[in-house]
Amino acid sequence: MSNEVLKRCPQCQKDVQVGEHKICPYCNFHFPLTVQERLDLFADEGSFKEMSSGMQSMNPISLAGYEEKLKENQKKSSLSDAASIGRCTIEGKPVVVGIMSFAFMGGSMGSVVGEKITQAMIEGALSGDPVVIFTASGGARMQEGIFSLMQMAKTASAAALLEETRTPLFLVLTNPTTGGVTASFAMLGDVILAEPGAIIGFAGPRVIEGTIGEKLPEGFQRSEFQLEKGFIDSIVERKKLRETLSFLIETHTRRA
Repeated sequence: MSNEVLKRCPQCQKDVQVGEHKICPYCNFHFPLTVQERLDLFADEGSFKEMSSGMQSMNPISLAGYEEKLKENQKKSSLSDAASIGRCTIEGKPVVVGIMSFAFMGGSMGSVVGEKITQAMIEGALSGDPVVIFTASGGARMQEGIFSLMQMAKTASAAALLEETRTPLFLVLTNPTTGGVTASFAMLGDVILAEPGAIIGFAGPRVIEGTIGEKLPEGFQRSEFQLEKGFIDSIVERKKLRETLSFLIETHTRRA
């Protein structure tokens, strides 16, 4: 394929040619995607219109070095922050979409991420269009202190508004989805999907093992484990993402 790129797989340590889906052919490791690469998997070509693109994080608790860290991550990731929101269509069906990126400070949820996710949900509630959110996060952005933790309640309240207005909320959990994001809106979808092999949980395995003093089961916190235990509804391959979301939108959207 012309769009194949040679990469070293971090899981099996083999050099592999990855195409548009960025999946290791040997161990099925799913490489992280940029916002645009993820959009290309499911959105109709040219349909995405970004919202609140100029929103940028401040330094609410005047933490030394945080502003420099933000600028460094903006330059490295070419993103203004760890979440992008907007509108697009999927097979002609209008949706509001939010995409988190681990490339920006580990996808941590600070004030801007929480505000963008909340705006996406409110936009869906007002229009009645389904909301689709892709998560990728290490948790709350502790550089913003209590302002970061407040986003958990804020986004959960916005998800409750969607429920009240009977507006569908679909979550796609990617690797990793942990910490405060998992503890808030990521587990509040009407349908919760996940990519194969994604780490999904709150605290890390080493922290949990140290707390309970026991060895955790094989594959603990992987999406396959979470599906078996009923925490998610389905695991969806990237090549089937578009048709899956289109089906969910078709079957869950309100009719006049």
